Amino acid sequence: MSRKLMSLFSLLVVLSMVLAACSSTATTEAPAAPTEAMTEPTEAMAEPTEAMAEPTEAMAEPTDSGGTPAAAAPAGGEAQASEPVGYGTIVQRVLDRGKVICGGRTDLAGFGYLDDAGRNIGFDIDLCRAVAAVLLGDPEAVEIVPVSAAERGPALQTGEVDLLSRNATWTSTREVQWGNFTWIMFFDGQGFIVPVDSGIDTIEQLDGATICVTSGTTTELNLADAFRQRGLTFTPVTFEDTASVYSTYEDGRCDAATSDKSQLAAVRSGFADPAAHKILDITISKEPLTPAVPAGDDKWFDIVRITMFGLINAEEYGVTQANVGDMMTSDNVEVRRLLGEEGDWGQADLGLAPDAMANAIKAVGNYGEIYDRYMGPEGDAFTLDRGLNNLWTNGGILYAPPLR
Repeated sequence: MSRKLMSLFSLLVVLSMVLAACSSTATTEAPAAPTEAMTEPTEAMAEPTEAMAEPTEAMAEPTDSGGTPAAAAPAGGEAQASEPVGYGTIVQRVLDRGKVICGGRTDLAGFGYLDDAGRNIGFDIDLCRAVAAVLLGDPEAVEIVPVSAAERGPALQTGEVDLLSRNATWTSTREVQWGNFTWIMFFDGQGFIVPVDSGIDTIEQLDGATICVTSGTTTELNLADAFRQRGLTFTPVTFEDTASVYSTYEDGRCDAATSDKSQLAAVRSGFADPAAHKILDITISKEPLTPAVPAGDDKWFDIVRITMFGLINAEEYGVTQANVGDMMTSDNVEVRRLLGEEGDWGQADLGLAPDAMANAIKAVGNYGEIYDRYMGPEGDAFTLDRGLNNLWTNGGILYAPPLR
């Protein structure tokens, strides 16, 4: 019995050893396939690692929209804005040409007219000369191109002129269609001129009147609006050129003429008998007269606009054509900055000389001096109270951002 048990026990031991050996072989070989399978994902994952290396290299040199490497951020940590398309194109044309082409006029006393020597002068013309002094260092580096009222928009749209300084009213439609208007340099309003002996004092008394007006202007549109809103009627007599409007009125073929009040005052000063005509105490519109530039070159836009800022601020600070040299050592840091003796107001970014604004003031004076030269108490053309065009510190609304 024990021999049988021993035989059975020996058989079980042998079977156990065989099973163990088989199990060990299966366990050793079976994982081989997963091990190889896992090798492929490991290699596949290596490719994204390489792919990610390319954006890392691309990020090393940020580029602007034109593909040129963008400027590194300045030390202060502020990112430098990329320049828009067209930036500096008009500026470069002016520099290459050596002069500013300015759309103006030769027929309106005080604003744009010829002196006895045939030189084009006036409030608007001096603004052109100031810009030339700022960019080119020479106020005489200008070419004044006479443009009619109807030609103002096309002259800007086609780039025929670099700057339009021809008593043009800034409106939303003109901003969209014509170009970029810079800064209001003359606050005006539309009025009427009538013969003193007409007995007319109110707009209602013009009901049914014949009124001379320049075509292609906001003046023509405002006239129609004002009469329609009041239920009044009138007969317009339109001309494209200003001279024909007022010669027709002076000849008595119109009961009244209408335009910006500053223009009415300018034209009346040239009448055979100015005292025989009066400007009614009526204002039917806002007329913010503003120099404008063609759209597309923000650098040029900034140069022209900041020139206007400088002329206004110069009057506020008491910097004049006569004292600009002495004021360079002023105790007022804002004055020294304006004149380029300390700090910066954007000259470097615009490629201008540090004393660019000082050059403009030396050439034409500050805003008040320009105004008085032509329309002040001893003005060359006529006398017109500054009214709204006084500085904001002197009862007016004339105001400009600081240069800093």
